Amino acid sequence: MSDQSFWYLENIDVTGIFCPKKLGDSHGTHAQRIFKKGDYIYLPEELSDKIFFLTSGRVKIGNYADSGKEITKAILSQGEVFGELSLVGEDKRRDFALAMEDTETCVVTVTEMKELLRDHGSLNLFFMKIMGSRVLEMEKRLESLVFKDSRTRIIEFLKDLAAKKGQRVGYEMLVRRFMTHQEIANLTATSRQTVTTVLNDLRNKNILTFNRRRLLIRDMEKLEAEGTPVAKD
Repeated sequence: MSDQSFWYLENIDVTGIFCPKKLGDSHGTHAQRIFKKGDYIYLPEELSDKIFFLTSGRVKIGNYADSGKEITKAILSQGEVFGELSLVGEDKRRDFALAMEDTETCVVTVTEMKELLRDHGSLNLFFMKIMGSRVLEMEKRLESLVFKDSRTRIIEFLKDLAAKKGQRVGYEMLVRRFMTHQEIANLTATSRQTVTTVLNDLRNKNILTFNRRRLLIRDMEKLEAEGTPVAKD
């Protein structure tokens, strides 16, 4: 995983704190929950009293518009935390969390988490990074939606994905477990057809290759050049 990922802190073993049983602590009280693909972990209006640490699998965070259309806010993977708004006064969930594949989590109640925050001062920084980064990401997505065209939004998404979850392989960037075209479309407010068109164009230019399992960006500089914003009509 990229060194730029803010989900991991250099001086704190987050997994050991959230999932003590995994380290052989038979006295750990944090529940380990397994969700099957397609299971809802929580839904809007449910009581917001737990925080989840994702140890394997993928989770989609989103909600539904009045029209019934699904809005995807984030797709999370191993090492990420969700449900954290319960720490800052959220009484009921505003979003849903859906297991996109078989998924394992460690679950900590708000009461337990407040005790952990007292015992592990570095956790405060961990949650500050999570909340601050998510606010900045949502602001960036809103600005992109207002000021940038569909192609630019998709290319910037690919650049951000490589920066957060990519692994450098020589001069190339590898992202394992690449998303589907529909997932990218949901996150960039574009259509699946537009995503497919942009990805195929970049592949034809030998800037990247991809399949269902991985994305390989062959030339980050060329991808950067392709992402020069075009004025919206």
